[in-house]
Amino acid sequence: MITTIQYNSRKLKIDLSQPLDISIPIKGGDSNVNAWYIGAPKIQPEVFDGDTISVEKGASVNFNTITFNPHSHGTHTETVGHITKKVYSINKCLKQFFFLSEVITVAPEKQGEDYVISAKQLQFAIGNKKREALVVRTMPNTSDKKSKQYSNTNWTYFQEDAIKLLVRKGIKHLLIDLPSVDREEDGGELKGHNAFWNTKGKLRLDATITEFIYVSNKIDDGCYVLNLQIAPFENDASPSKPILYKVIE
Repeated sequence: MITTIQYNSRKLKIDLSQPLDISIPIKGGDSNVNAWYIGAPKIQPEVFDGDTISVEKGASVNFNTITFNPHSHGTHTETVGHITKKVYSINKCLKQFFFLSEVITVAPEKQGEDYVISAKQLQFAIGNKKREALVVRTMPNTSDKKSKQYSNTNWTYFQEDAIKLLVRKGIKHLLIDLPSVDREEDGGELKGHNAFWNTKGKLRLDATITEFIYVSNKIDDGCYVLNLQIAPFENDASPSKPILYKVIE
């Protein structure tokens, strides 16, 4: 279904029947993507008085309890509350859900023992385009990103200047296929997070970072409308389901 949406002074056409889901779902077990040194998520039926509440086990309903951490176990969207003493809930900070976005592909640069994404790379990929959201696909882009165990791997991260560039460009919603914008072990500095949310100045309360996405190779770089869906958790982060719609020229 083709529909037209208004974005500032532009009218954009998208096909609502062609959603592109870039989320990684949470599933129980060790094959779930994971980071930050904790165990796998669990999805298990409750047991009452020795009875397992599962249709397979003879109950009338399925009644599962899910144990997970949004930062470790799948696509999630976080707000500045992730790094502040004051509580900022993603459910209160994120109030709009459709954004003009750009999908870019970046091959991280080797820097000593690290792989990094630089401001120069982002500037080359984005140019002078005006976008509210940026979706970053890193190379190599293999499907094992959906089940990778990231702890103790020293994953690719964004240099601080790269994040500052995005802030200057007006990017409010950054979506990445990594566990964090920052280095796995950085002594707690979190330079990328702090730069993105401007913790030394006026906090960017309406800005979000979404981590653990997976952008299929079938999705081209370019302009999309992003629908950033979250679950209504009163927490600094929530599992999320970002959906892209290609802008029809």
